[in-house]
Amino acid sequence: MKLESVDATLLQKAVLAAAKSLEAKKEWINELNVFPVPDGDTGTNMTMTIMAAANEVSAIEKPTMEAIAKALSSGSLRGARGNSGVILSQLFRGFTKEIKGTDVVTVTILANAFTRATETAYKAVMKPKEGTILTVARGMADKAVELATQTDDVVEFLQKIIVHGDFVLSQTPEMLPVLKQAGVVDSGGQGLMEVVRGGLAGLLGEGIPFDAKAPLTGSDAARGSASARESLETADIKFGYCTEFIINVEKAYNEEEEQKLKAYLESIGDSIVVVSDDDVVKVHVHTNHPGLAFERGLTYGSLSRMKVDNMREEHNERLIMNAPNAPGHAEETAQETERKPYGFIAVSIGDGLGEIFKGIGADYLIEGGQTMNPSTEDMLNAVGKVNADVVYILPNNKNIILAAEQAKHLVEDKQIFVVPSKTVPQGVAALINFMPDASPEENMESMTEEMERIRTGQVTYAVRSTSIDGFEIEAGDIMGIGDHGILATGQTVHDTTMETLRCMVDEDTELISIYYGSDVSEEEADTLLTCIQEEFPQCEAELNQGGQPIYYYLLSAE
Repeated sequence: MKLESVDATLLQKAVLAAAKSLEAKKEWINELNVFPVPDGDTGTNMTMTIMAAANEVSAIEKPTMEAIAKALSSGSLRGARGNSGVILSQLFRGFTKEIKGTDVVTVTILANAFTRATETAYKAVMKPKEGTILTVARGMADKAVELATQTDDVVEFLQKIIVHGDFVLSQTPEMLPVLKQAGVVDSGGQGLMEVVRGGLAGLLGEGIPFDAKAPLTGSDAARGSASARESLETADIKFGYCTEFIINVEKAYNEEEEQKLKAYLESIGDSIVVVSDDDVVKVHVHTNHPGLAFERGLTYGSLSRMKVDNMREEHNERLIMNAPNAPGHAEETAQETERKPYGFIAVSIGDGLGEIFKGIGADYLIEGGQTMNPSTEDMLNAVGKVNADVVYILPNNKNIILAAEQAKHLVEDKQIFVVPSKTVPQGVAALINFMPDASPEENMESMTEEMERIRTGQVTYAVRSTSIDGFEIEAGDIMGIGDHGILATGQTVHDTTMETLRCMVDEDTELISIYYGSDVSEEEADTLLTCIQEEFPQCEAELNQGGQPIYYYLLSAE
């Protein structure tokens, strides 16, 4: 079959087939994680990212290149989860900028789109690393430029790009020693190849049929419909309805119009967030008149994802559930509704960890972490809930930092700082060391410095056999993972945790913090604490109920 151009209808089929191709292989891609931990979620993150876009693309009844480009770009941007998902969204973003002004896509346009996609993704990553999804994307882009002068057949063009992409992917272990040691190729690169392979299948009419909405499985379902939960109590709510919607811009909308929209929303409410992305505008406002907000939005175009929550009703339900009796409770919570100079968002999973973050000053918790990476849109929604001029986001997971950074660049009416905490103990250390009298920049610097002073560890189990960091690991072994690799392996949680701490504690260590997870009983944790106190008498040791899944213990030494 020869195909010299692709129109909008055919491109729509290609996008939907690409999404289903990735979804079909997501568990296999998850298993390519370098560390044999049970939270390898590259496949899941990339699938949820592309499905957010595909659901919007599938809803287009009369496809045009511009409509598909907008849906693919904005859908993936808001739905991006994890580092791999954010990079995939940036690849789509660059790709669609090249095709949106065309009627049909040819080999030449595809070559330019592959190149622009790669350039956009590289710019989005602060420190690009070779041997990753970025390398695979660049390899395909380079091949696309070469092939554009050799053929005008889109099918032949893509087939040869896929062959070359697979070759580049096979070389990723030679670029990243950790991949070679683990005996795997880069999981993000593998996911990207499934996207391109699925897109070609769609063009040929061979793709997997798309079912408007991807089914939730495992950790996806655990997220539920609300991945973020509010930890602020509001005793006196001035504006009763949390109103959110998306404007699909169809009329003139520039910076001046955006300021007019914000000014109008301020006249009818507060807690305003207006985020623009090409021809899509996301709006969040607390108001007593949701209809007025919708009507103003309609002056710019059609609306979608309209959502109204009655905050007074939710507040009354929380009061009944929490029944606080402490004197001054109402006064304290009433004051919290006022605009503050600074606020904090923490990503956390587990009731115990959530209570710890709230206790040290977090205003809002995004429920997520291992296997449950929140999306860029989750971050934006959280920012909208915190009524502060400056907002600090604590991702507490290295795979969430990029999504937080992407959200940061989409917020215009608040100053956002992403504290690069890679673990929960780092996030705790950063928040504890916040200084109210210091400037936002000084706090960012000091919080980052303080969290980097501590050593952290995580204890979990291996989901497959491998050889890494000098350890021969069998499926089911218990592993202690430090900040820079595996520290210990063993057959029991207790012994492995103790060995992990031996690798973390040195003569300068003064405090050991232990957070035990949902699979550890209080008695087991108390036994561990006793052993730690006996072996490290020079250190103070504190035990906390974290309630986190997957990881038996989270540890820190400082």
